[in-house]
Amino acid sequence: MAHHKSALKRIRQNETRRLHNKYYAKTTRNAIRKLRTTSDKSVAEGLLKEVNTMLDRLAKNNIIHKNKAANNKSSLAKYVNSLS
Repeated sequence: MAHHKSALKRIRQNETRRLHNKYYAKTTRNAIRKLRTTSDKSVAEGLLKEVNTMLDRLAKNNIIHKNKAANNKSSLAKYVNSLS
């Protein structure tokens, strides 16, 4: 167990940030799942815009790697374009 006040504070901050990051990452994964199950192109295009914004925000804050965000955006765009 930590003995310094600063170390105890750091532990509290890390836990708060971990939960915050976990929430936003999970929310984004659920949005991606919802987009992949959509078969209507107009709805999918609207969802794609929202998901791209979420992925960019996660990558900017280093919650996910920027290349992972780029790969997800690319594959989702391919999926939306393949819908008729």
